[in-house]
Amino acid sequence: MGKRLTRIATRTGDDGTTGLADGARVAKSHRRVTAMGDVDELNSQLGVLLTEPLPDDVRALLQRVQQQLFDLGGELSLPGQSLLSVDAVAGLDRALEHYNAALPPLAEFILPGGARSAAVAHVARTVTRRAERALVALGEAEAVNAAPRQYLNRLSDLLFVLARVLNRANLDGLGGDDVYWRSRRLERDGQT
Repeated sequence: MGKRLTRIATRTGDDGTTGLADGARVAKSHRRVTAMGDVDELNSQLGVLLTEPLPDDVRALLQRVQQQLFDLGGELSLPGQSLLSVDAVAGLDRALEHYNAALPPLAEFILPGGARSAAVAHVARTVTRRAERALVALGEAEAVNAAPRQYLNRLSDLLFVLARVLNRANLDGLGGDDVYWRSRRLERDGQT
């Protein structure tokens, strides 16, 4: 990893460039910087989610995810390096299986909402999808390891499942179930 910052206002980015951990300077509009920024925003959004009432196991999982996202950001900052392990992807797969097993099958599309913690998880899910798109765009221009892309894909699925879990946990007294989309077609056909 590059040098640790001792000064935050370095003024080296005043020209529209930023430094990567390997010492290279790139435009702040570079696809790599966009992906790094989206992963950073995602990690910050998980920080917001962690301020909500959460089951202890969900809290521990999200704290672990934050650490892994920092690894992913570090990998993006060090072109050609691998910091996020395939074990991290496997861990998300296990968590997905565990949390999804207790949920009822989906009968309709779900709207973001319900408990505040569930709504915040949905926002994190959408930020994850944006980070994934940025990473895919970077991969179209440069070599990118598969694990980060797979990780973000699984994480967005996991955050969807966790939003459903949090609605049922009802820790803030506002949840209880998912918020279902009411299809006009289904309403018209008398199916809702």
